[in-house]
Amino acid sequence: MPISVSLAVPLFLTIWFIALFAILPIGIRSQRESGGYVEGTDPGAPVHPQLLKKAVLTTLVSAVIFGVLMLVLHFYGWGGA
Repeated sequence: MPISVSLAVPLFLTIWFIALFAILPIGIRSQRESGGYVEGTDPGAPVHPQLLKKAVLTTLVSAVIFGVLMLVLHFYGWGGA
């Protein structure tokens, strides 16, 4: 039995946000590390956060995880018995 859209969308969004928080720190250089400290900002602030690139990567990773989860639910169901 396939899951409904009203369950699939929140499930995908939950996976997406968890993946986003795992992917956000990848490749970040702080102002302190780069030596280009801007007065009035936090030294730990990222120089180039590359948010669009990370959003696309997060979407791809989430789609794969969601697809695998849907396959498992399709073949084994919710209860497993």
